Amino acid sequence: MYLEIVTPEAVLLSAEVDSLSVPGVEGQFQMLNNHAPIVSVLTKGEIKVFTHSHPVSSEDLSKNFTRDAGDSKILILPVAGGVVEMKDNKVIVLAD
Repeated sequence: MYLEIVTPEAVLLSAEVDSLSVPGVEGQFQMLNNHAPIVSVLTKGEIKVFTHSHPVSSEDLSKNFTRDAGDSKILILPVAGGVVEMKDNKVIVLAD
């Protein structure tokens, strides 16, 4: 699936990924390929981007991302809130 993470300042990531885990208002949830369309408000927490079969180079990442200590193919982005929308295998995250 295709993922775009956007803040008011910049586009932080625009790439193909395997899956995504986000902090929804009722808890963390994950979206995989062909997930049903969804729009959700995000709360303070971490967005986890799983890139196992679609590696993302460090040059394509903003400095806001860290890599998971146990698995370097998991990217972590702390957020204060935002909105996520998934439709037709494209995810757009508007993050604070």
